[in-house]
Amino acid sequence: MTLTTGRSAAFWPGVDTVPPSWLRGALARRLFLHAVRRLPLTVELPGGRLGAGGPVMRLRRPEAFYRRVGTGGLIGFGEAYMARDWEADDLPAVLTVMAERLATLIPPGLQRLRRLAVRRVPRDELGDREDTRRNVHRHYDLSNDLFAAFLDETLTYSAALFDGPASWETLAGAQRAKIDRLLDQAGVGPGTRLLEIGTGWGELALRAARRGAAVVSITLSREQRELARARVADAGLSDRAEILLADYREVSGRYDAIVSVEMVEAVGARYWPVYFAALERLLAPGGRVAIQAITMPHERMLATLDTHTWVRKYIFPGGMLPSVSAIEDNLGGLRITDRLSLRADYAETLRLWRERYLERVDAVGALGFDETFHRMWTLYLAYSEAGFRSRYLDVWQFTLGRRS
Repeated sequence: MTLTTGRSAAFWPGVDTVPPSWLRGALARRLFLHAVRRLPLTVELPGGRLGAGGPVMRLRRPEAFYRRVGTGGLIGFGEAYMARDWEADDLPAVLTVMAERLATLIPPGLQRLRRLAVRRVPRDELGDREDTRRNVHRHYDLSNDLFAAFLDETLTYSAALFDGPASWETLAGAQRAKIDRLLDQAGVGPGTRLLEIGTGWGELALRAARRGAAVVSITLSREQRELARARVADAGLSDRAEILLADYREVSGRYDAIVSVEMVEAVGARYWPVYFAALERLLAPGGRVAIQAITMPHERMLATLDTHTWVRKYIFPGGMLPSVSAIEDNLGGLRITDRLSLRADYAETLRLWRERYLERVDAVGALGFDETFHRMWTLYLAYSEAGFRSRYLDVWQFTLGRRS
């Protein structure tokens, strides 16, 4: 199996430049200091400490931090970490404290003015076919070697399903258990015509083909397709599993089972009805769909629907997490017949990925990724872990069938 190396990471635009707005910085300073006095957090400043005690957040360059946050909100907060304006001894713990209180950190009066201040999602990240291809390329085509550095041997980049304590030694088995449950829920066995929307690096296609299914798996990532094809060929399963470079809107035919793992988050809110209509169109009579989807609370989803966030700017351009209600409202002729939350499992999965990434950071650097990228990626993994630990985020396996 050959792993390919992707592009080098340049120094990210804007991170090395502190915004000049003194007024916005002063306002952010006032709001931040007022908020942290009430938090179970310790904030270390050059002149002393604040907070009610707890994990330590260290402001190394307070003025730069306030100006970034005052100008960019949560985008500025993330950029301040990338630029070393602040540090944390336990980054997920600091972020978990904040995520648990995200709705109350800003006074209600100012929250009502939020839409006047936040940045809107760029027009080229709204989810049409060309947007989606470009967005997928920006994340999944970074480098197969990058992902291989912190994923387990299955190269599975989604929540695992643990049966007992989570450790690096149990991660690969937990990923296979997650996949097997999805395949079981979709009724995949010998002779099943299976469509997978979102190949990843091929582990689900491999496991389905070994069950005797006839697999068509689609992806928009050239890097993923090449490696997934190589893994299928190495396993001697090319006659059972076909990996295609295609958009879900381009697929034709009928399938006994459809599986899609953490792909709906990349669809874009305006295309959720199109995505679920495609599932309904492609599903053969009597067939079942199994999807795994990251969700957020409905009220927070509505509040951030058109907002350009740090994650959208730097990690998943065009991404939008649905709520469970949003999924239910867009099912069309489908219905949910079973659901299972993997929220705690995802927090542990992300912990293991982050620890592995930090252990392998020198290998990542040898691929051409710079220090700013390293801080960005570390923040992304910790930020995601905090989202699940705080219950701000959830992840579900949904089984879908046709409405009777």
